[in-house]
Amino acid sequence: MLQLEQEIKEIIISSLALEDIAPDDIDPAAPLFVEGLGLDSIDALELGLALQKRYGLSMSADSEQTRKHFGSVQALAAFVAASRTH
Repeated sequence: MLQLEQEIKEIIISSLALEDIAPDDIDPAAPLFVEGLGLDSIDALELGLALQKRYGLSMSADSEQTRKHFGSVQALAAFVAASRTH
């Protein structure tokens, strides 16, 4: 799971062009939106597309469940891991 969290951190940085942030700067338990990284809805779309391309995920943009998955790096890693087993 740690490897997956690291991959997701790298995807966040590359897909959102966060050149001034290193993967180790991102707390896997910290919120991605508002607090924590302070991402916004446009960032969520970019990140969602990057995750769909990388892992073949399908997610609904307006789903409450999707919002939970995007809560933190840990939540995204759990979602990707669970999606891979289906």
